Amino acid sequence: MKLSELCDYNASLLQSGQFKDYCPNGLQVEGKSEVLKIATAVTASQSVLDQAIGWGADAILVHHGYFWRNEDARITGIKKSRIAALMRHDVSLLAYHLPLDAHPELGNNAELGRLLGMREAGRFGEQSLICKGVLESDMTLAQFSMVIEECLERKPLVIGNPERIIRNVSWCSGGAQGYFEAAIAEGVDAYLTGEITEQNYHLANEAGVAFIAAGHHATERLGIRALGAHLEREFGLEHRFFDQDNPV
Repeated sequence: MKLSELCDYNASLLQSGQFKDYCPNGLQVEGKSEVLKIATAVTASQSVLDQAIGWGADAILVHHGYFWRNEDARITGIKKSRIAALMRHDVSLLAYHLPLDAHPELGNNAELGRLLGMREAGRFGEQSLICKGVLESDMTLAQFSMVIEECLERKPLVIGNPERIIRNVSWCSGGAQGYFEAAIAEGVDAYLTGEITEQNYHLANEAGVAFIAAGHHATERLGIRALGAHLEREFGLEHRFFDQDNPV
């Protein structure tokens, strides 16, 4: 398909124009006009670029791309090397950040809920990014932690009483630890996100609400892979997901 058609389809599917984001969503580096093979990954690191280019990708779709707000705008150093690799091989880079977190079917949060058995009942917070719902079956915090570790292939950092029964949950993939107080106000038993900061430990203990940091990378592998699989089904594009071993 045409690169322009791919960009237009994704913009419509993900409603990317509706989000106030920290980076440009959509096409970030333009490559060849025809796209037959798409690679997906969480982050457009040099390792991902090298693997995807070696595989023969025409376009690389990621959750974490380039040109973040307040970063140095100069194309130097690591940024130069990454962009040079894309341009040298005429490979496009497309990035979808908050739109891919929020999508009700293909998004990181929707996929994370399905994977971990969390039935969504609504959303709240900034740009309605945070999900809330219930577990498909009640379990202790220790049991829920084991489910998370098995499904995400990463041991989560868990603050709370391991014997506490968990039913009502709230979750948001990636670096959403700043929404913990909003989740507490929703009356949940546990809040799950990717990262943790120092104050979250004290809030969890004082509020009696479990805090689960399951990994920024681990909680955001799902959406971009689902988007790639969707495009493969819809347009017959060849798709491959390139994962990285990232403990963060």
